[in-house]
This record gives sequence, C-alpha cells and structure tokens, in this order.
Amino acid sequence: MKKVILKCRLQSRDTFEDKLSDIDLDFSAMYWQHDRVYVPRGYSKGMNYPRLVMRTEMNAVNEPPRFTLILRRHIEDSGVDIVETAPIEDYTNMVNIILQLGFRLAGEVSRRRQDLIMGEGTKIYLDEIDGRPGEYFAKIESDLGENESVAEARNDLRKTFETLGEYDIVEKPYFEM
Repeated sequence: MKKVILKCRLQSRDTFEDKLSDIDLDFSAMYWQHDRVYVPRGYSKGMNYPRLVMRTEMNAVNEPPRFTLILRRHIEDSGVDIVETAPIEDYTNMVNIILQLGFRLAGEVSRRRQDLIMGEGTKIYLDEIDGRPGEYFAKIESDLGENESVAEARNDLRKTFETLGEYDIVEKPYFEM
C-alpha cells in the first residue's frame, strides 16, 4: 500500500490533544510498541532499499503480545512509502529468516502510542519515544489514491499540522534519532 507520512515534534502534547478534542476527535487508549528495524547489507539512506521491521505490540498487560512483520520502502525521489504488513506467529523464527536473508539490525525503538482515525485512509499517531522524556511526536499516515499527487498529499498533511499549530516537521525515522 502506498502511503504519504509526515511526522512532527509537538510543542505541547496536551494542547495538540485539546485542539483535536475540540473538533470531536479523540485518541485511542495508549498501547506499547517495540520495533526492531533490519536493513539489507550495503544499506545507506537514499538507496530506496527496503527495511524490515519486527514489531511487538501490547495493548493490555493481561493480553498476549502481537507480532507483525512490516516491509517499509521509502522512495526518496517521490516521497512515497510502500508499506506491507503480515502477522507473525513465531517471532524467533522470523528474525532468524530475516538474518539469513542478509539483513542486519539497524536500530530499535520503543514507544507508547495512541492513534486516531481522521477519515478513510488517514490516521494520526501520538508517540512518546523511550529515551526522549517529555518529547512527543505526532505522525500522520495517509493512503495515497491511485491518481493522487504525492506533493499535494504531503502539502495537505503539512497544512493539517499547521492548522493544529505545529510546525516542527521531522524527516528522520525514530530509529535514526
């Protein structure tokens, strides 16, 4: 699935949430995610190589974790992300397969996350990244329609942040920060 993704460092989490609540949009309950990001040998930024992400997600302490394999490929010159996901039953075996395919661990990120569905194909995530206390990020992911312009979609996401009073756009993935 093709997505346009824009991330912003928030000035104030509470103010951001309040502005969304004022228009009757509320975030889900908080859940925990841990991503291990794998890249192929020879990977460097700008080469359009895929990244594999092994995600562990826990929605409640009394429920078992869910494991997901995410293939993410950022096409630098177009600004589009190609994202495919698959549920995983055996985490250890999948990591062994990833390593045998020649991928290496590039980074890990743990976060507390809430999400909000803005409309069909558009989600906002509110993230608190472990190791960055007091710092919050919002990320908008929007599915890209067949004939939709990437530049126009990115501009719409930027305008959404600006309407909510947020301007500190972050281009780096969390694992590189």
